[in-house]
Amino acid sequence: MASSAPVALITAGSAGLGAAASRLFAQNGYRVVVNYSNNAERANKLLDELPSLSPPPLSKDDKNFAVIKADLGSREDIDRLVRETVERFGRLDVLFSNGGWTKVRGLVSLDDNCYEDEWDRAFNMNVKSHLWLMHAAKKHLDDTEGAFITTSSVAGVIHSGSSLAYSITKAAQLHLVKALAVVSGTNGPFFSSRSMVVDANDLSPGLLLTEWAERFTDEQKEAHRQKTTLKRIVTVEDVAEQVLTFARSKSTTGVNVVMDAGFIL
Repeated sequence: MASSAPVALITAGSAGLGAAASRLFAQNGYRVVVNYSNNAERANKLLDELPSLSPPPLSKDDKNFAVIKADLGSREDIDRLVRETVERFGRLDVLFSNGGWTKVRGLVSLDDNCYEDEWDRAFNMNVKSHLWLMHAAKKHLDDTEGAFITTSSVAGVIHSGSSLAYSITKAAQLHLVKALAVVSGTNGPFFSSRSMVVDANDLSPGLLLTEWAERFTDEQKEAHRQKTTLKRIVTVEDVAEQVLTFARSKSTTGVNVVMDAGFIL
């Protein structure tokens, strides 16, 4: 008999926030699909870990978890990722669209921020990938009254971050999620002729101590912590808890939650 446990697809799910979310959803009885782009060894190591985290009846069955390689910069790969998830598990309840891209350019020099290929890639990964994922998943999330959640950044809320392209495309992502909340909760031609009931929400973390943050010195990290109201750096586990909260809510949509310990206050 096929399992009726809910299914969560976590993109960019093998490290950092994605891995924390994958573990948390497994702990809470979800079947989990971990998307990765390059590091198969890391993804499979996480896959081996997930069955031991999940409660009965899932805990003894490693077939309730999977990894799927897909390039989030490719619409064709995105369509395949969603299709393979549903073919394997029969449903989709949560899509945590966690992918993104940046190149560190700073925010001082206009000349340093005027590389067209970098703008194209930033827009493709930080905006279009989320749109294509929602489009591919819409009918499956509709069937389960599911949740679509994205990871943005405080760089999209205030002018900050690693580059001008990153900050601008993250702001565009926030606007996209509000638009998706409207078109996925109403009857309209953007998706289909039937009414949809999908929640679409967004998270904007501040500095997270993932692999990306290893480029910063201990002094820089401490300076960031001191600038926060709560005098702490947000953890990936903190943010993963909010992802799960969004996934469980049936009454929240179009919301962006800033999780930066008060850095931008």
